[in-house]
Amino acid sequence: MSKANSESSMFVTQRVIREWKRRGSRLKMADSMGTEVSGTNALIRTLILRRLLLRKVLAPDEQYLGLLLPPSAASTMANVAVALCGRVSVNLNYTVTSDVLNECIKLAGIKHVLTSRRFMEKMNFSLNAELVYLEDFKDSVTLVDKIACATAAKFVPASMLDQWLGLTQRKVDDPLTVIFTSGSTGVPKGVVLTYGNINHNVTAIGECVGLNDNDVVMGILPFFHSFGYTVTLWSVQALPPCGIYHFNPLEARQVGKMCEQYGATVLLATPTFLTNYVRRVEPKQFEKLDVVIAGAEKLPVSVSDAFEERFKIRPVEGYGTTELSPLVSVNIPPTRDKTGKNEGWLEGSVGRPVKDVQARIISLDDPSKVLPIGESGMLQIKGPNVMKGYLHREDLTSKVLKDGWYETGDVAFLDPKGFIHITGRQSRFSKIGGEMVPHIQIEETISKILGVQGDSESNGPQAVITAVPDPKRGERLIVLHTKLPMTPGEITKRLQSEGLPNLYIPSEDSFFEVEQIPVLGTGKLDLRGMQQLAKERASAS
Repeated sequence: MSKANSESSMFVTQRVIREWKRRGSRLKMADSMGTEVSGTNALIRTLILRRLLLRKVLAPDEQYLGLLLPPSAASTMANVAVALCGRVSVNLNYTVTSDVLNECIKLAGIKHVLTSRRFMEKMNFSLNAELVYLEDFKDSVTLVDKIACATAAKFVPASMLDQWLGLTQRKVDDPLTVIFTSGSTGVPKGVVLTYGNINHNVTAIGECVGLNDNDVVMGILPFFHSFGYTVTLWSVQALPPCGIYHFNPLEARQVGKMCEQYGATVLLATPTFLTNYVRRVEPKQFEKLDVVIAGAEKLPVSVSDAFEERFKIRPVEGYGTTELSPLVSVNIPPTRDKTGKNEGWLEGSVGRPVKDVQARIISLDDPSKVLPIGESGMLQIKGPNVMKGYLHREDLTSKVLKDGWYETGDVAFLDPKGFIHITGRQSRFSKIGGEMVPHIQIEETISKILGVQGDSESNGPQAVITAVPDPKRGERLIVLHTKLPMTPGEITKRLQSEGLPNLYIPSEDSFFEVEQIPVLGTGKLDLRGMQQLAKERASAS
């Protein structure tokens, strides 16, 4: 068995231990708070934290442990420590209200939340769980802890550590984490992801992007986001690269500074964040970037064009959802295409499904009918990346999981070469005059018209489409926008000249300027917030 196959058959916890040992005294992770940690030190510190959690915090029957920490070296090691304790991590979304957090805490039965005083001083949460501060562990570390963990990290073979830590007793279907969905369309649901789920994704990312010893990955996505948790946490630590972390993806200048300081070669972000970087990051700060992958929402061509023009590298698009661990497909960046033919990238698509993942399209009208190549319908996914289910919600699980196929809620088609093309979300259509009108297509056309100019102070998209009820036609399209470089009348004329059907063109009095487009902490559009804002503005007018 080759080394690659041998490692992919291990769980991510085992792979991280081996990678940290291999990395040794070289830098494995750093963050914007000045922390720099080598592979060996990461292992020592994580083993110590594990001992302290078991000794001072966790009851024998306590399965879930909450974490309320921004992406950093400390939160990376904390997540690994929780897994080494044999517990399930629940990274809580610190961009939502206390009420939402307490709903998540109640559903998972969380008794303790691991956080830091420095972080909580900036927050105003009232949580129904005991807070455990990382800083308070410092005085609890004994000489025995230090000697035992340093000896284990430096001298005990990884296979013996596996036995000592009980890692060989884990099963593929054992839960590793619960990630609550962003709540863009409703109350967050707890997605249970297993060791098998995350391990599959880590292996797939390693094969698709070819992360190597010289790579430095910029980690800006929060760990309560599946993209951040799986890719910038576990994949970076279980594979050869070094990971650098910053807690706020919207702080473009700090992101640029860190990329320049550590020579970042890989950037994973949302289109919203990439747009922000085009406006605020200096080209020299991104000059070593070799791979830029966008996910979480549709990547407009205008964003790719602007990013390439400024930084001389074109982003590629991937696709996934929390329920799919999250990776389903990705376009292979040209510099990482092992064939040298650049056949793994097709602009406008979200790439081909990764290894062992199947995709099919079913009819929106008749779910029992599987559609042929080229026809648009509901995208379903099957494979080792499919979640175990929604935590304590078998009713919701059964609605989206049938015979192993997960119904994504995304409308798409497959082309003859196997690339997936997302054409919209089922929840992002309006029924107007009996016809389905796709919000995303209208947004993309407006984005093309505007480019990435407009309000330079805006961190999010410039214009989004939502809808409000209309007594005559069913629904009325609403455009929420920040300050724009042209009038609504000019935009509607351009939409007509772009060939959009009349039904797809919002009326001039349906444009409403807002201070900021509602965006979730994950970088996704807050669909509920958009609709509520649209109702308020439309009724007021």
